[in-house]
Amino acid sequence: MSVTFISLLWGLSFIGGGETRLRTPRGLKVSRIRKRDGSIQGFNPDKITMAIYKAMGSQGLDDRRTASKLSGQVVKSVETSFGGREIPTVEQVQDLVESTLMRAGYAEVAKAYILYRQKRAEIRAAKKLVGVSDDLKLSVNATRILMRRYLLKDELGSVIETPGQMFRRVAKAVAAVDRKYEGRADWKATEDAFYRAMANLQFLPNSPTLMNAGTNMGQLSACFVLPVPDSIEGIFSAVKSMALIHQSGGGTGFSFSNLRPEGDVVLSTKGIASGPISFMRIFDTSTEVIKQGGRRRGANMGILHVNHPDVEKFIKAKQKEGLLKNFNLSVAVDDSFMKAVERDEDHALINPRTGEEAKRVKAKHLFEIAVHAAWSTGDPGLIFLDEINRYNPTPQLGAIESTNPCGEQPLLPYESCTLGSIDIAKFVDGGKINWRQLKDLVHLAVHFLDNIIDVNNFPLPKIKAMTKGNRKIGLGIMGWAEALIKMEVPYNSERALKIGEKVMKFITDEGRRKSVEFAEERVSFPNFKGSLWEKKGYKKLRNATITTIAPTGTISITAGATSGIEPLFAVSYVRNVMEGTRLLEVNPVFEATAKERGFYSRELMMEIAKRGSVREIANVPDDVKRLFITALDITPEWHVKMQAAFQKHTDNAVSKTVNLPADASLEDVRNAFMLAYQLKCKGITVYRYGSKREQVLSITPVEERLLGEEPVTAESEFSGGCPAAQCTY
Repeated sequence: MSVTFISLLWGLSFIGGGETRLRTPRGLKVSRIRKRDGSIQGFNPDKITMAIYKAMGSQGLDDRRTASKLSGQVVKSVETSFGGREIPTVEQVQDLVESTLMRAGYAEVAKAYILYRQKRAEIRAAKKLVGVSDDLKLSVNATRILMRRYLLKDELGSVIETPGQMFRRVAKAVAAVDRKYEGRADWKATEDAFYRAMANLQFLPNSPTLMNAGTNMGQLSACFVLPVPDSIEGIFSAVKSMALIHQSGGGTGFSFSNLRPEGDVVLSTKGIASGPISFMRIFDTSTEVIKQGGRRRGANMGILHVNHPDVEKFIKAKQKEGLLKNFNLSVAVDDSFMKAVERDEDHALINPRTGEEAKRVKAKHLFEIAVHAAWSTGDPGLIFLDEINRYNPTPQLGAIESTNPCGEQPLLPYESCTLGSIDIAKFVDGGKINWRQLKDLVHLAVHFLDNIIDVNNFPLPKIKAMTKGNRKIGLGIMGWAEALIKMEVPYNSERALKIGEKVMKFITDEGRRKSVEFAEERVSFPNFKGSLWEKKGYKKLRNATITTIAPTGTISITAGATSGIEPLFAVSYVRNVMEGTRLLEVNPVFEATAKERGFYSRELMMEIAKRGSVREIANVPDDVKRLFITALDITPEWHVKMQAAFQKHTDNAVSKTVNLPADASLEDVRNAFMLAYQLKCKGITVYRYGSKREQVLSITPVEERLLGEEPVTAESEFSGGCPAAQCTY
């Protein structure tokens, strides 16, 4: 989850400039104002009115008329002090706002306004330390992440663009594709639309697009799957391809199911095979030394079919912490195996080299080993191959065997996909979703993601051919937890599941409608003939897939949104922004609710930060507790049900972590695995808090926190979901 440092963000940090729906009155003696960076902008009294109105609102006063009257008094003071002689600064005008509020008897409103100014000053000071000029007024942590990951730097490593310039760079590069198809089309208008969607933080593409669009690197996709053939040449070719993808910012998935098992014969040398796990260590070591685009380590998904003779060793591979740490692991299971588990039947292990049965084991035995390993370390998860391939859009090209690192993107060998996410919370207005605005943004996002396929600089010719052959895109959402809160719907409720289904169906339907429209303008994806869509009666379709629910990670921190479809991980907590700097972050919707309901205090926010959850806080009303429920407050079945609700109308898959408290039982994991299969999820991942020493979220036992005054603490890049570092890709 990502939240802003303060919730008293009134939509301005200066009085003057910016967009507004109202026109500046004529005849003002003061027409300009000097910003903090020295630039001059038009003086806009409407900004003063809005600042006062928001300050009054923070104290429970909803009085636009008084705000307008007080604003008029401030304007008169500005004209008296500066009219015709000099250009006032932002700080000077804000000083006059404070004095006007005090003279009018609004001491508490003035205090709130003063605190707002102080907090904004703290944010500016912190951003100065980060070394970024923030033209979009993002949180300190978001600014730091952009500096580390996305903003362009010169040869000395100094940042040379602002967040707004980054979005403009991306918008310009992606919109330029329109000239290829529409000739005289107004691609500049498209560029502006793309820019607004990103700058307003309504839609953000995956990280490689933000990093590389408009640069020499030019690789814009996040998700890749590579084959691993059963030969030394094939294995090391895959390692090389992986390195190139990681260097460009992408993540890779592999199925190691074709490799002969440990102890099997090597015909060419008469030697003994070392098995899939030994070769996975080579991939892991290579990942360790290659950072993605020089910004972060790569991430991998390792998959082994449950029929493989080495599957038990694979399941236990991460029981010793530190091994295969750059891999998430999943066992690929099929319907026959899951039915054998339910019936307590035998299960055959097959040598992939010969196709012959190696031995038979109890299916339930393997399943229970997987349950225990997942309980112990968070690995492995399960992927349900038959369910994935029932929805494989291009079965004529072969079966899907693997996914990207977080499991949300099943792909064929050498296929890639570009993802993007809509902050759905920004489309909740007055407790309801604005479907018309959401439709417009879905259409724009499909346009954006489809363009990426053409502008993309693919790392390998085979990847280019497969990706352009299917033109898969993955549009999803983030901010789901906050959207539900704004609609006053508890996350763990049947109503939330129904709304989730409705939202995802709408996005998929509208996205596909736009894809059909694009196919008529730009032709269908080349592998359309023989595809699942042709069999369903479609005449044309631009993209083989439209929707995916990704974990979002750092883009949700940038957007100030909760991660993907995850619940809140904490209501109030402390974030380690950088060495020596820790900031209290409070969910802005909760803080606004607390002020509106009259139970807000700084002391309460600190008390909540020691727990993360409000469930045991006496001063918080019961209905608010029910609404602001956190990931560890929610029972496992609700996590799985929410994942299944979104999967019903998602083309690809859904990344969702079933977060379990430290005292969760093996039965909790067992039930989550079985429920995910029964509800037709495409995969399942569980994480029991504390099962890994290296975590990006620190929640010590309540009694220890309260005695030691140690709050819930999140590292800078933790956005919610899985607290283990490799799950936040």
